[in-house]
Amino acid sequence: MPTQPRASVSQDRSFSFTSIDRPHPSSFSSVSTPPPVPGQPPGFGGSAGSAPNARPRTSPVVYPALLSRVAEAFKTRITLAERFKDGLFYSDTFDGRDAVDKICYIIKTTDRNLALLLGRALDAQKFFHDVTYDHRLRDSPFELYQFRERLTAAPAGFLEEVPGRDGGDENSPLVDEFGRSIPPESTHGASRTSGPGMASARPLGPGAAGGAPPARRMSTTDTVTSSSDEASAFPSGVFTLLTDCYSPTCTRDRLCYSIACPRRLEQQARLNLKPKPGLQRSVSQESLGDDLKEPGQLWIHSVPQEVVDATPDKEKGRQESINEVFYTERDFVRDLEYLRDFWIKPLRSSNIIPEERRDDFVTQLFWNVLEIYSVNIRLAEMLTKRQKQAHVVDKIGDIFLDMVPHFTPFVKYGAHQLYGKYEFEKEKAANPAFAKFVDETERKPESRKLELNGYLTKPTTRLARYPLLLEACLKHTADDNPDKLMLPKAVKLVREFLAKVNVETGKSENRFNLAQLDQQLVFKNGEAVDLRLRDEEREMIYKGPLKKRGGTQSESAELTVYLFDHAVLMVKQKSKNEQSKVYRKPIPLELLVVAPLDEATASRGGTVRPKSLMSRASTNPPPGVDKNSKQGFAMTFIHLGRRGYQITLWSTSWAGRKKWLDKIEGRQAELRDRSLVFETRALSAGYFVGTNRVTCAAPFDNGNRMVYGTDNGVYLSDLRDKSKVPVKVISVPNVTQLDVLEEQGILVVLADKAVQTFFVDHLDPGDAIGAAKRAKKISSHATFFKAGQCLGRTLVCVVKSGSVSSTIKTLEPISHDRNKKQAPLRKFLQGSNEALRVFKEFYIPTESSSVHFLKSKLCVGCTKGFEIVDLETLDTQGLLDPADSSLDFVQKRENARPIAIYRVDGEFLLCYDEFAFYVNKNGWRAKSNWIIQWEGFPTSFALHYPYVLAFEPTFVEVRHVESGALMQIIPGNSLRCLFAETSPSGPNSSMGSYFPQQSYGGYGQPRYPVPASRTEIIIADADRVFSCELLINGLKIA
Repeated sequence: MPTQPRASVSQDRSFSFTSIDRPHPSSFSSVSTPPPVPGQPPGFGGSAGSAPNARPRTSPVVYPALLSRVAEAFKTRITLAERFKDGLFYSDTFDGRDAVDKICYIIKTTDRNLALLLGRALDAQKFFHDVTYDHRLRDSPFELYQFRERLTAAPAGFLEEVPGRDGGDENSPLVDEFGRSIPPESTHGASRTSGPGMASARPLGPGAAGGAPPARRMSTTDTVTSSSDEASAFPSGVFTLLTDCYSPTCTRDRLCYSIACPRRLEQQARLNLKPKPGLQRSVSQESLGDDLKEPGQLWIHSVPQEVVDATPDKEKGRQESINEVFYTERDFVRDLEYLRDFWIKPLRSSNIIPEERRDDFVTQLFWNVLEIYSVNIRLAEMLTKRQKQAHVVDKIGDIFLDMVPHFTPFVKYGAHQLYGKYEFEKEKAANPAFAKFVDETERKPESRKLELNGYLTKPTTRLARYPLLLEACLKHTADDNPDKLMLPKAVKLVREFLAKVNVETGKSENRFNLAQLDQQLVFKNGEAVDLRLRDEEREMIYKGPLKKRGGTQSESAELTVYLFDHAVLMVKQKSKNEQSKVYRKPIPLELLVVAPLDEATASRGGTVRPKSLMSRASTNPPPGVDKNSKQGFAMTFIHLGRRGYQITLWSTSWAGRKKWLDKIEGRQAELRDRSLVFETRALSAGYFVGTNRVTCAAPFDNGNRMVYGTDNGVYLSDLRDKSKVPVKVISVPNVTQLDVLEEQGILVVLADKAVQTFFVDHLDPGDAIGAAKRAKKISSHATFFKAGQCLGRTLVCVVKSGSVSSTIKTLEPISHDRNKKQAPLRKFLQGSNEALRVFKEFYIPTESSSVHFLKSKLCVGCTKGFEIVDLETLDTQGLLDPADSSLDFVQKRENARPIAIYRVDGEFLLCYDEFAFYVNKNGWRAKSNWIIQWEGFPTSFALHYPYVLAFEPTFVEVRHVESGALMQIIPGNSLRCLFAETSPSGPNSSMGSYFPQQSYGGYGQPRYPVPASRTEIIIADADRVFSCELLINGLKIA
């Protein structure tokens, strides 16, 4: 939930980093104290005020007195996420309550005050900071914190041409890292953003602003710490409250002489002694210098008492809200003046930065902060003038309506913060004089103990506070007041600027981080992959550590996993040289299946069904699963396809694993919706299961009916009535192929290697066995058959394929008058009728695997490649011309199996089980640079212009026939193509109104219209049968 505005800003303004409230002494007392654990300090393991029946104390995770160990354990266990506060999104954050919870768990105490003190000890060494740099750690879910990280390297060539840099001909065009020129008018406001070291914030999304949707931001730490910083990455020191007493005579049964004894409070409680104050502390006033204090922060303290008495309560609330707008605006202007007077002017006038790059450095670090100052000083003066006009301010909306349109500098500043952050860290690390200047300036009273990063974030956070302040005023404004109409308009304008800041900062930070990662990646030999991380639209969705082994704390077992908008990448961080070694090949999201370990191991053979495994409504683990398991929570990443692999990684928490699953599933859902080319429509579900597996199918009757071939017979289904289940019409075992010659009403079935024919009109659901007896066998020992159009007639090719030769028999239907009424006896003896007769028969001296019909020839796929057979002369020749050296790669791949050939735009698309390419009618390579390398191991193909579909058991790969681009992945389990008739791809096709018409050469386009039902693609998986329907602009095209 969003953070609520604080009731009193004055408390924040006067809060000191040194004014830490100690827990009450009673919080350390113990009702029942067990014997001390060796090496464990006394008085912890439970709160003194805990109930007598509280759970027994357990040993802490680490020795709690050593801050470095507590910090390391804390950073390992805390969950970082993107959260929002006061209208701004902050990445890589945790809230105060969660921080105290984790510290309580680490030191095994229920005393939250003690854990808070320990957390503030970490905070004091800048281990983490409040996102707005306003205060120390608080035990509140509404306060957000970020770890302090440093940007140590910028991508090569990324900052050379940052707008405003000196050097080079000022008239020469600027270019970005992609080599594109940057227009002069766009360079002044080039996209930049804030880094994690400062409060990396962005405005609330489009719901608040009514504008463009927010740019995606990564949710975990996105910076790299250098090796020199690694040793000092964690705080150091001893937290004395959790140590043993230094006195050797100190025991638990007598009061120690030392007032600093960590056991003293426990001893006093045990001996029933009244706690006596030891060292006295004074209230710190260092958080605000006396000269910087606002004379009166409350309106009732700044006006005469008689005015207060005469003002209604509702109006008092409104005046307090207006007064908060006034003094916070003056505070903001003073903060900008502090930057100008104590940072910008000294850096420009001194020799801290070498003269040749001094102006450029100051410009990059502070960018256009003085432009913001010029706008806000005018706003502050106008508000102050309005305040002085009367004790009771009537309106302020007119002032904001006048000034808010000039807030453009806020957008420019917010977009540049990451570059300023990088310049600051780089100069501080390389220039001792600058580092000394920074340390001395941040120690001055005027800084109010706030580091420079805290001031550099104030413009962005100030812009986000305007809507909150103005809405607070609006809440108490009467309906007849002019502000009732003006303030909402002003708020809307501010939110529009917030939306612009949001988009620009998101783009800039994403671009910087991806370019930085792209420079650091190191691939194994022969495994380099172009992830195109520098593409404009590339996004980093999520990032986090996962372990290769469960239950281990070893850093060597930890991987950093990146989720991009298109792939998952696993790397091993090499901090010494700031390299990221790619651990395994990146996995495209379309080919990724992720499942919890229990689901992955439950699948036999290590195969997980590619369904929406990540969609889970429950946020809790199953019964019996420990949410705090030390072993961790495993999930298996499965890379489908030819280059696939399977790896199990471990998350340290249940919530962490669930977040990974949700992020991946969410992005995959977006990709599916965006790249939806074919939509599936269920034809049968849960019927063909077990030993009755469906093996083939064929639609007929304009797609209204379907015949299915299964392991134990042929079934007929009426698709018009979804309530009816398929019924068996032929009882014959091991059906592997069937087809319907619809014009002749002939059903051709291949069962037990025998090709048989039936008349569709004579199939009787009540006489399945009789139908099998009346079948007309036309061939035995057949491998497969193929029906199609060639030489102006319908042909059926029956192939008997052996290891060294193939016999191909072509048959054509015998003409029958299907409308002629037959005698009952004739009908009974129908099985003896001849349905097909031999047209041609020929022999090929090689094993054949497929047959394809051209206009006047047959194309046979065999082990040698594709062979063209002239049915008139029976002459045979290879399709590929051996004189074309560009086709040598096919000859070298001896195991490549030709499967399908399709005519596309006068050329032939040859589909092998490894690749696909084009040849012309002369057998020479067409489109020399065009080739598809299949992601999977396809066993069959289908063409639905302009797409070709490759079927393998775990997914269907959809490619565009012109570009070869991967358009869609249809996941499944035990996928099989049951039916796929090549759809027309020429000007006469039904696609003509959707795609440009094309001319066809070579062997020509078939002149025979293909029934709409024959263009369907029927697929089956484990227990379902469904059709693939092409979508064009959201419409289904048969």
